[in-house]
Amino acid sequence: MITVLIVDDHPIVRGGLRAAFDADEGIEVMGDAGTGEAAVDLAARARPDVVLMDLQLGAGIDGAETTRRLRALPEPPRVLILTTYDSEADILRAIEAGATGYLLKDAEPADLRAAIRTAARGETVLAPSVATRLVSRVRRPERTLTPRETEVLQMVAAGSGNRAIARALFITEATVKSHLVQVFAKLGVDSRTAATAEARRRGVIR
Repeated sequence: MITVLIVDDHPIVRGGLRAAFDADEGIEVMGDAGTGEAAVDLAARARPDVVLMDLQLGAGIDGAETTRRLRALPEPPRVLILTTYDSEADILRAIEAGATGYLLKDAEPADLRAAIRTAARGETVLAPSVATRLVSRVRRPERTLTPRETEVLQMVAAGSGNRAIARALFITEATVKSHLVQVFAKLGVDSRTAATAEARRRGVIR
């Protein structure tokens, strides 16, 4: 029996996922949580085999940070991301945090159940579009943004200026400008607006 903890900030989604596992005698949903903090607390006590994790959890810590904290537990569960986001930035953050797999919410119930079993064995499972993005990244390393460059660009896209970005990331404004110079060169653009548009077109940021 594989025990699963569902983490999503929408009650209706958590209910739907529970229903998707009801007919599977090999999978037991031992609980669900609507916040990252609650998920870490519950996982520490109940020790599920797999945590099914959304990336956006409203207030509090997000899915990537929750994943990092879950993987730091004395008996860490496998974490399988289930989200609507497939940008390169989201994928990389989740994988770097320790996620075993990354699926999108358009997955079929049967595929989701199979992914739970795969994750429980410690094997990686990726949605096809996610795998494609990772392969493309490996094939074009010279033009790939680093995690920090992606983080800076995501903040630019959200409307943050250099000073705000520097404060948020604990770096200097000069370092922010240096990152943006690299971003512009790699994306073949010459402005913040063009960089944001090109990165969204490529799926690098949301």
